[in-house]
Order: sequence, then structure tokens, then C-alpha cells
Amino acid sequence: MDSLRQRSSTVQEPPGAAHAHRTTPPTWRPRTDPAPLLPDAEPLRVLGTDAVADADPALLLRLYAELVRGRRYNTQATALTKQGRLAVYPSTTGQEACEIAAAAVLEDRDWLFPSYRDTLAAVARGLDPVQALTLLRGDWHTGYDPREHRIAPLCTPLATQLPHAVGLAHAARLKGDGVVALAMVGDGGTSEGDFHEALNFAAVWQAPVVFLVQNNGFAISVPLAKQTAAPSLAHKAVGYGMPGRLVDGNDVVAVHQVLTEAVARARRGGGPTLVEAVTYRIDAHTNADDATRYREADEVETWRAHDPVLILERELTGRGLLDEDGRRAAAEAAETMAADLRERMNADPVLDPMDLFAHVYAEQTAQLREQAAQLRAELEAEGEA
Repeated sequence: MDSLRQRSSTVQEPPGAAHAHRTTPPTWRPRTDPAPLLPDAEPLRVLGTDAVADADPALLLRLYAELVRGRRYNTQATALTKQGRLAVYPSTTGQEACEIAAAAVLEDRDWLFPSYRDTLAAVARGLDPVQALTLLRGDWHTGYDPREHRIAPLCTPLATQLPHAVGLAHAARLKGDGVVALAMVGDGGTSEGDFHEALNFAAVWQAPVVFLVQNNGFAISVPLAKQTAAPSLAHKAVGYGMPGRLVDGNDVVAVHQVLTEAVARARRGGGPTLVEAVTYRIDAHTNADDATRYREADEVETWRAHDPVLILERELTGRGLLDEDGRRAAAEAAETMAADLRERMNADPVLDPMDLFAHVYAEQTAQLREQAAQLRAELEAEGEA
């Protein structure tokens, strides 16, 4: 009894001099030196700095043409919502540099895991613009074959695509096929549990996956300061044991450089990287949102001065790489894309209600077969009437 009383008092005794001799158990040690994982204090920039002199002129011109095309895609898709051809459209106007760079750094064998806002990244990777918008018009599943295009289904629930990207990347590492997954998410998605789970598993498994966080300032109406007290979202990487990179998300050359390095690191077995691209969505969250209720017009105008299309155009013009003919050619190519998109989206799709039951399972369940038979009977009765 005395020994039990003695142990109990020891447990309840507050810390003090009696415990000064105690040390951390010797089995504990840091898994990773945190210093190399920390992001830079300021976002990396290339445009407007001496570093741009090392950039490939052909790459700069290709990125410019894609940015112009991407901006026109955004304005055309937004117009389609006003015409009733799209149910909703989450614009990436102002964020085109992130979208274009994400698609440009991937090889054909790699996979892109987009969020609902990343239709432009899918189009830049080669997806038909109409197929990219099919889901947003309320038509036919994803709108495209994910395996054919190596683009996962556009993900509306926040951050749920991130664990999927890690699973695919982990499988690729086990098979040794050199495939890298690039997963895109907004700043709001970093507050979801899926974000934590994905980064934790990715780091433990050393999965070849790159996480691109487009920090556009707001999760719908919630500013970043009300989501996190971290120095930056890139700093969150350190807690998982992966590098965090901070980049100017409106500098397409800088985003391309950082993502290229992260993808190369993942492909050679170096594991995952978290990249935070600091950018801004000029348009509202979607066409159904009134952004004037939570942000000031002056803030938007400040970011317009840092427009990703304009800052690259100024750089190219100043270096003598872009003239009026080059600007006109890029604009005309973008307009041709927009005209084709507009024409095909204005055609009413031919829908088959039975498609509701297609591509849900490889083999339909008994319940699905029963539901399909019931709908088929109702359609036949309606046709006879």
C-alpha cells in the first residue's frame, strides 16, 4: 500500500527540481532536418529579375500563347453561364499562370488531379474544352475518359482528389514506372482533413506527387487569415517532412521553374513537394457569387496590375521577343478556340437517361439493375402515351 501511495504521489507531483535530472528518452530523434524543407521568406520571382535572362525564349513565347488562350477560355466560359449554357463556372481569371504551368510540366504518362476550378489546366493538358465543361453544364458524368487523358475527374468536394493522387503515385512508385501525379487545390482546401491525410501518407511513403496550392486569397468569402495562422501555406510542408516552396503564382516562368524542379525530384525518387503559388482570382468565386460583399474594389485593381498575361507580355516586348504581329497571332488563335467552344456549347446535347447507370460500377449491382429496369419501363410507358 505504501509503495502504491508513493507511486501515485510521484505521478501527481508538479514539475520541479526533483525532475531536473530527467531528459527526453534517448529513443527520440528528429526524423528529418527541417532547415532544407523550409520555404524562402519571399515568393520566387523570375519575370522582372536578372534570372529571366536564363529562360528559354521559345518556352516564354509558348507560355505567352497559352496564357492568352487561357484568358480567352475563361471569358468565354463565363459568358456561357450568362447565356444559360453552363450551370456554373468557377473562373481562373488572374490565376492562368498556375493553370498553364501545371499542365506544361507534366509528361504524357503523368497524371493531373484537378479541383473543380482547374478546367483550364485540363484544357492546357490537351482536353477538349467542351469535354472540360461538360460536368459544369450538368451533363454526363465527368465528360471525358480520365484514363485516356491522364486527368482525374474534376473534383467538386474540397481536397478529396488529394488522397487519390497519393494512392496513384504510391502505386506508380511500387511499379517503378516513373509516373508523377500533380494535385491541384485551393487555399480553402488546405483546411480539409483530406489535405492532412494526403500529405502525411505522401511523405511517409515518399510518393512521387506534387501538391500545388493556388492561394488566391479567399475560400469563397473566407480570407486566408481566418483559416490559418501559419507563416505561409508552404510552411505546412515541414510538419509532414517534405519541402515547401513559395512562388509568385502570377509569374508563369517562376511557377513553371518550381513545378519542373518538384516533378523532377519526385520522378527520381525524392518524394513529394508542397508548392504554394500566391495568386488572386480576379473574378468572383463563381458566377453565383457576389464578391463585393467581402472584398474591396481597390484590392482587385491592385492585383490587376500584376496580371499574369500582362507582366509576361511586357517582359517579352521589352526583350524584343514579341511584336504586334506576335500579339495578334496569339489573340487570333485564342479567338478561334473561343468561337469553336461557343458554337459547340450552343448545340443542345442529345441525352440518354439510361446513362445515369453507366460507368458507376464495372459490373452493375442488383440494385442498379433494378433501378435501371424501373426507369426503362417508365420511359417506354411515356413513349407509348
